[in-house]
Amino acid sequence: MRSSGDNPVPRREVLPGYRLSLGYATAYLGLVVLIPLAACFLRAAGLTRAQFLAAVWSDRAVAAYALTFGASLLAALANAVFGLVLAWALGRYEFPGKRLLDSLVDVPLALPTAVAGLTFSNLYVETGWLGRLLVPLGIYGAYSRLAVVLVLAFTGLPFVVRTIQPVLESADPAVEEAAACLGATRGQTFWRVTLPYLRPAWITGFALAFARALGEYGSVVFVSGNLPYRTEIAPVLIVARLEEFAYGEATAIGSVLLVFSFAALLTINLLERWTGRRYA
Repeated sequence: MRSSGDNPVPRREVLPGYRLSLGYATAYLGLVVLIPLAACFLRAAGLTRAQFLAAVWSDRAVAAYALTFGASLLAALANAVFGLVLAWALGRYEFPGKRLLDSLVDVPLALPTAVAGLTFSNLYVETGWLGRLLVPLGIYGAYSRLAVVLVLAFTGLPFVVRTIQPVLESADPAVEEAAACLGATRGQTFWRVTLPYLRPAWITGFALAFARALGEYGSVVFVSGNLPYRTEIAPVLIVARLEEFAYGEATAIGSVLLVFSFAALLTINLLERWTGRRYA
């Protein structure tokens, strides 16, 4: 006599449509992300080795890479610091005008990047509101490398704030109160209790701001001056190559930028996972 265990009941998913939703998700990801990236790499692969190296390793291209990654890193680091302060204020305190300030954080996401570039260029030129004060001090916030960092910081700030703020709002204040009852100072409570809890979200916000800055074009083109070897970023160089109908060289530079971007994001994600396991 066979027991009921000989005919196991097929396991059913709690939520139906798993295969269908996975298929749609995979197809959408392939159409929107994978196929365009593959086309970029295939077009770059059409160049000979000498042509590829000449396109991606010229002095102008190397200068553009250095400015792109350097400015993006500086902007992301600045956003990591000031974004944490802003998220702390919005997530922990109640004050007049909080809703207005909270809404202003999302302005860089809704504002067209070209408008942001025009606004910054008008503010920091020698005759602008801020330029009149800064230019006599030797601080040039327009048509300089500093201008690139400033506008990248503007576009990336919401990613840090919106990543940290929900974590702060959901944190249990009893943990910090317990640390205070055990004799910890405010500084010790922040560094040893609060910051480890926020660190995964903080690193995620930094990674998002950094990735956003790497691909920025619309705002930078108006404030940098686009001078080769000085204020030209890699996306601007790619557009310059496209205007010259050098599509192979443009895709080659884009491929290098993609590879370095993936490597940087992979490193940051590994650091985020390691931090999450260590402070879990």
